[in-house]
Amino acid sequence: MSLTLVILAAGMGSRYGGLKQLDAVGPSGETVLDYAVHDARRCGFTRILFVIRRDFEEAFRGQIGSRYADRVAIDYAFQSLDSLPAGRTVPEGRVKPWGTGHALWCARGALSGPFAVINADDFYGRDSFAHLAQFLQHADSRPPAAFAMVGFRLAATLSEHGAVSRGVCAMEHGVLRQITEQTGILRDEVGPGRRFSGEEIVSMNCWGFTPALFPALDRRWNAFLAARGGDLKAEFYLPEAVSGMINDGEAIVAVLPTRSTWFGVTYREDKPRVEAALRALVAAGEYPPSLRA
Repeated sequence: MSLTLVILAAGMGSRYGGLKQLDAVGPSGETVLDYAVHDARRCGFTRILFVIRRDFEEAFRGQIGSRYADRVAIDYAFQSLDSLPAGRTVPEGRVKPWGTGHALWCARGALSGPFAVINADDFYGRDSFAHLAQFLQHADSRPPAAFAMVGFRLAATLSEHGAVSRGVCAMEHGVLRQITEQTGILRDEVGPGRRFSGEEIVSMNCWGFTPALFPALDRRWNAFLAARGGDLKAEFYLPEAVSGMINDGEAIVAVLPTRSTWFGVTYREDKPRVEAALRALVAAGEYPPSLRA
């Protein structure tokens, strides 16, 4: 079975101060998503679909996409503010992207088989992709749709340099029951007796889906626009959309615990820690010294 990895790479990087999707963090100039593509390929994914913005398409194709052209099938989908359902228009003053749920909605026409979804600026590790590949090989697309989410411990997903948003998961017997988006989580709020214990399982936008997702995603996207489309800062989050599908009996989502280490570059100050973590993984033999060869 052909498996596609969808990489959501259209973010503006406002907290980071630039396009972190293109920023080098590996010992030989690799980006975070270089490691994602490497891990996905060795776990059986045969196609990469990048969701990007038109305004940096040329730079992205030249710096990222062109490197994989002779190794794996590469395609593109485009997220833009005016990619909306018929009859909808962008509200005056809207500049903020519509969010991860909208980004995946924009890619719906390019997906006809099982696929995984990740963020471009997050490191998920080989184990995460191995779990997703194994699940997707046997995914059932009949209603209620069977999907999967790789789960990480909250304490392992925080930044030392500012607040983060996380989808905190409620589970029962390994099945996801609800995701609650928690914004503004600070490291000093996590630990015994604090706001969060740190053991909570969170969604880091590491998913396994089939095309059965899209009818429900489309309904929820339209409902979001009807209710909140005039809010210039509101975002249509993918975890929130999936949680709604679960509540309405439209989806069953298996939680796949991973041994992989997660890390990301939410803030520019996170970059040295990510660089050090990647150097350690290379030194341990998990990755070759260069992914550019």
